[in-house]
Amino acid sequence: MSTTTVFTAKKIITMDRSVPEATHVAVRDGRVLAVGGPDCATHWGEFETDNSLRDTIIMPGFVEGHAHLMAGGMWKYPYVGFHDRIDPDGREWKGVATAEAMIERLKSTQTTSDGIIFVWGFDPIFLSSERLSRTHLDQVSCERPIAVLYSNFHVMCVNSAALKIADYTDATSANGVVKDANGQPTGELQEMAAMFPVLRRMQIDFRALSQNRYALENYAKVAQRAGVTTITDLYSMLEDEDLDLMFAVTGQKTYPLRIVAALGAGAAPKTVADRALALAHKSTQKLRLGAVKIMTDGSIQGMTARVRWPGYLDGHANGLWNTSPAEILALTHEMQRRNIQMHIHVNGDEAAEVALEALADAACAHPWPESRHVLQHCQMMDRALFHKAAKLGVVCNLFMNHIWYFGDKHATVTVGPDRAARMNALRTALDEGVSCAIHSDAPVTPLAPLFTAGCAVNRKTMSGKILGKNERISVAEALELITIGAARSLHLDAEIGSISPGKRADFAVLGEDPYFVAIEELSKIPVLGTVFSGRTHLL
Repeated sequence: MSTTTVFTAKKIITMDRSVPEATHVAVRDGRVLAVGGPDCATHWGEFETDNSLRDTIIMPGFVEGHAHLMAGGMWKYPYVGFHDRIDPDGREWKGVATAEAMIERLKSTQTTSDGIIFVWGFDPIFLSSERLSRTHLDQVSCERPIAVLYSNFHVMCVNSAALKIADYTDATSANGVVKDANGQPTGELQEMAAMFPVLRRMQIDFRALSQNRYALENYAKVAQRAGVTTITDLYSMLEDEDLDLMFAVTGQKTYPLRIVAALGAGAAPKTVADRALALAHKSTQKLRLGAVKIMTDGSIQGMTARVRWPGYLDGHANGLWNTSPAEILALTHEMQRRNIQMHIHVNGDEAAEVALEALADAACAHPWPESRHVLQHCQMMDRALFHKAAKLGVVCNLFMNHIWYFGDKHATVTVGPDRAARMNALRTALDEGVSCAIHSDAPVTPLAPLFTAGCAVNRKTMSGKILGKNERISVAEALELITIGAARSLHLDAEIGSISPGKRADFAVLGEDPYFVAIEELSKIPVLGTVFSGRTHLL
């Protein structure tokens, strides 16, 4: 007979309204057997008591509905972002505040075995100097290819040597290859079509950054430090050899993480759908497959997102389509027809409008009431767009970390104070009846659901300003959105998201009670580790 273990805690916040709080949880076969007091498992026979968590606060394992395996793999390369970051091993990387400081860091960066320099995390929106260009990077080297991937992962800057290996010249007409007044490439490359030719020739691509043992193992470390037990990899090619590795690593008994991997929609609709359905049949308890990710526009801070009138504050040209509106329509029809859940990237409001129109058209042609498609980011959506999402049963996963990380710059540089105040309009979305989640988009911003929850509750920017005070939500609502709300966006709310009998015994172990700290301190609550399927993983 299976062993029953009863975990003792100072307090268990279950996120289950039938038993909202408890002090003990009984676990058998990796599932929650009972919740309550010290005698909660008595009627199930003999049990063992585990007091190792008795001084902690237990919550459901946090669910991150928008992140990427690169959050583990990127740390193979030096970080040059503006904000301080902690790597999977707990090492702090100090931020880089100027282009000059970044160049100095590049000069001390070791090249790869192929002689290239690749760094990540840079964000020009925080700099007052001229925009980074190949001229700056050529100061480091004109012979060795250099690439600086921006924090939004939609833009990068390269030096002359890197432009040369991709044959980018004044004659290049490719979309996203930025040129100066004389028609020469500046080194800035916007969006995937322009970036990938350089990355491939440097033997660095997004698949290589994700599909390796180092990335998978570090992903688990990053998640454990954040209290996360279920996470997405929200754009993957999922080649057969990648799957073999993912099954092998996640299949280890001690691997403390469930990964929901979405297939990138980078082929013809039928081809994408066929592959997604084939993958769905291969899902395991710790590797869930079958969903599809569609990229529409780009990044707001990179000014490649598609925004409606009046556009960007400085008159910058509207952003780029990674997938054209016609292709979006074709993909949504095919996925809807074949009952395949879609995660659709929409940063700008024009992109959100196009995606919702496509989803409405597909729903009329191919009814599927339980589709639960997800709009990801939703940063510029207004009340009308949220209303339409609610009527369609579309989930909205909002990028709340943007308020702190980029809010000040959105108000002064990208979209202006009025539209910045309603960015990530979570209060409006919930009031309109939208099923919501909130996320970090790690590694764009650090994986830290309690920080993300704090952004939703406080809406404070880096400078301490409150951006859109009427869009703030309560602590209770924010905690729901990083647990049961995020689980619902992944069609996993029957298994995870609350500490309820029958669900997976996945817990976040905290040092303080989120309901009894000042709301400004929510993001500072210490995460002590996780419990995954009843197995404890403390830091």
